[in-house]
Amino acid sequence: MNAMNEPSNYDPLEFYHHLAKEALGKYSVSSHATVRLLNYSENITYLVENTDNPMRTILRLNRPGYHSKKELEAELIWIKAILESSTIVVPEPIAGINGEYVQVIATDKLGNPYHCVMFSFLAGNAPDEENEQGLVLEFEKLGEITALLHNQSQEWIGSNPINRPTWDFETMLGTKPKWGRWQDGIAVTPDRKILFQKVSKIIKKRLTRFGKSSDRFGLIHADLRLANLLVEDGIIKVIDFDDCGFSWYLYDLATALSFIEHKEYVPDLIQAWLSGYKKIRSISVEEEAEIPTFIMLRRLLLVAWIGSHIDNDTAKSLGAEFTDQTVGLAEKYLYQFG
Repeated sequence: MNAMNEPSNYDPLEFYHHLAKEALGKYSVSSHATVRLLNYSENITYLVENTDNPMRTILRLNRPGYHSKKELEAELIWIKAILESSTIVVPEPIAGINGEYVQVIATDKLGNPYHCVMFSFLAGNAPDEENEQGLVLEFEKLGEITALLHNQSQEWIGSNPINRPTWDFETMLGTKPKWGRWQDGIAVTPDRKILFQKVSKIIKKRLTRFGKSSDRFGLIHADLRLANLLVEDGIIKVIDFDDCGFSWYLYDLATALSFIEHKEYVPDLIQAWLSGYKKIRSISVEEEAEIPTFIMLRRLLLVAWIGSHIDNDTAKSLGAEFTDQTVGLAEKYLYQFG
């Protein structure tokens, strides 16, 4: 599978390494700077280290066709606004030599030009999903941070319209799925298709009734999973706004539970998150009642993502077991709302 449209006769990692080295020429970094692979998913991310100074940065190569240049610029505009108007710790976008924040890499060997962006490096480690006690404490802090983020976006977006994708039922589980169809997920058997379809219909019905009023739907991070959080000295930092877009505010809670929705401690995480969130921003009883719907929405979206990213290490490690675990969640949801 050519996840990022690289030339078929190239070794992917070697190809991206070459692109990353070429991209460094767009920025004011040492000619002896090195790149080290950090993540290979929707995009590919490198740590940039300079041999002649201690400065480290993050370079992200963006998959052609996933976001337009305007969408990438919009992501960075929002991040800069967050830095200017809130206390939330996020990476700072770094402009290239030409003053632009989104750089273009185009060669004769590429079918499509690649875009790249650079950020300041943030120290810290992702929360440990095996440390239940620590995770509960971190989720309360995350709830506060998420509420601050939602307040900032709601106040800012009115006078700063930007071009970012919409994450709603149709673009997640419906007719225009951004991450593929859950029906094509790994180990989605005929019986499971019937179960998941029943659940999907209920989700659609409930979200339609829930609505998209401005107090429930707006600009969000849309991927606050543990891997996109860094903890240092008790401070939680938020990275990777690549999927930011317009969706339900409660969807940010669901994304924070990505890949761990089946864990027994999830109810404690939800309560901790709500406790933190409510310190900053109110949530109605009706909104709280739909938390299981947003969690199930995200879970089925991840079934689709795994099925369409079988060359990705995370998808490989989760495999059929993730779908197996999703069955139990779907049955519980169907029992509760069916």
